[in-house]
Amino acid sequence: MIVEVVGGREERPQARVVDVDNLTALHLALGEVTDEEAAEVLERAGLGRLQDADVAFLDAAALRAAAEPRASAPDWASRWDQMVARARSQGWLSEDGASIRVPVESAAGA
Repeated sequence: MIVEVVGGREERPQARVVDVDNLTALHLALGEVTDEEAAEVLERAGLGRLQDADVAFLDAAALRAAAEPRASAPDWASRWDQMVARARSQGWLSEDGASIRVPVESAAGA
């Protein structure tokens, strides 16, 4: 699953959740936006916050709410639970379980 923050010179940056059936990897992909724009868009969308240029914390409940209605895999809910459990075992889940620590990558081509 990918959370993208994309925009451009002529566009207002926006956040979108894509590749919702792929629960083997989760990251934040930034297009042609500044870190400040990305942080603002993530927070405005309620999807999380940018810690720095390399790490973001995504709100697990908001991410699930955005992705699940568009998921097509019949076992999506159980695969989501497995992804969250994997994040917890790797130390990527916040102590309260509300946020998932994810890497920030380039959204080249987004």
